[in-house]
Amino acid sequence: QVEAVESGGGLVQEGESLTLSCTVSGLRFPRLAMAWFRQAPGKEREWISCIIWSGGRTKYAESVKGRATTSRDNYKNTVVLQMSALKSEDTAMYYCAAARESGMIPDCGEQVDDYSTWGQGTEVTVSS
Repeated sequence: QVEAVESGGGLVQEGESLTLSCTVSGLRFPRLAMAWFRQAPGKEREWISCIIWSGGRTKYAESVKGRATTSRDNYKNTVVLQMSALKSEDTAMYYCAAARESGMIPDCGEQVDDYSTWGQGTEVTVSS
């Protein structure tokens, strides 16, 4: 069964930090690029970060650059998003996504269509 399950969301105060995790099953995780997206109420899903199959390269959206760190553990089939200095505008549902197999290239996509497996999301609320 192919599955991606996020955890770690919750209610935090502005300025605090949060760590989100995503565990993937049913896929050849070590061969896949992974990404984090978020979607605030009434807005489109927004790409915020991705990491290539080896973990050797990460990319971040300008909205989170300098405040977010994405990492992965290919033995545990897990990808982690750490965010600090949270702002009220970070309030959203956060999703992890796994890319289709692409030959283990040193790049990862920034579009929704680059990813074929999605988790159900974990909600993050930042209170001011």
